[in-house]
Amino acid sequence: MNLQDLTPTQIAIIVAVIVVVIGAIAFAILQKRRTEKLRQHFGPEYDRAVAEGGNKRIAESRLEERAERVKKFHIRPLTAEDRARFAEQWDRVQAHFVDAPAGAVAEADQLIGDLMATCGYPMSDFEQRAADISVDHPVVTQNYRSAHEIALRQASGQATTEDLRRAMIHYRALFDELASQPRDTTVVRETSVVERKPVSTVDRAQYPTEPVRMRRG
Repeated sequence: MNLQDLTPTQIAIIVAVIVVVIGAIAFAILQKRRTEKLRQHFGPEYDRAVAEGGNKRIAESRLEERAERVKKFHIRPLTAEDRARFAEQWDRVQAHFVDAPAGAVAEADQLIGDLMATCGYPMSDFEQRAADISVDHPVVTQNYRSAHEIALRQASGQATTEDLRRAMIHYRALFDELASQPRDTTVVRETSVVERKPVSTVDRAQYPTEPVRMRRG
C-alpha cells in the first residue's frame, strides 16, 4: 500500500485505529499492574473482595477506596505504657479461658476493639472495622473475621469449646500484630503480605497455658 495513494480520510482512519490499539495496550498494562499491586498488598482480602463483589474491577475500586479512607485516619503505634497495659489485660483474658471459655472470647473481642480504638481506628460496625484494619494488616484480618464468626455462633449457643479455643488463637494473632513494637507504617503498607506470620505460627498445643508476655517498653 502506497501512502501517497491514500486519501486524507483513510489516513485519519488508520491513525485513529493505531491510537486506539496503543491506548488499549497501555490500558491493559496499567490494569495488570494495578491488579498485581492490590493482590500483593491485600493478599487474601483481595480474593475475598473479588468473590464477594463478583467483579474484579468493582472489587479493586472498593479496595482502593478502603485504602484512601484509612489514609485519613490518625493511626498511631501504641506507647510503651499502652503496650504494657494491653499485654496485662490480654494475660488476664487468656488465663480466664481455662475456667470460662465463652466469657474469655467475649472479653478478647472487646479488648481487640479497645486496642483498635487506642490505635486510632474508628469504632463502627464489624465489617467496617475489618475493612479498615485490612489496609495495614490484611493477613490477620482473616483471623479477626474467623474469631468474630465463632463469637457470633457462641452467642447463639452453637460454638464448641474447640471452636472457642480457635477463636482465642485468632484473636491472639490480631492482638500480637496490633500491639507489636512501633514500626514505619509506610513500610508496613508496602511490604508483601507473604512476609507476615499467619496464625499457624502460634503453638496451639501450648495454648492457653502460656500467657503472652510482651516486651515492656
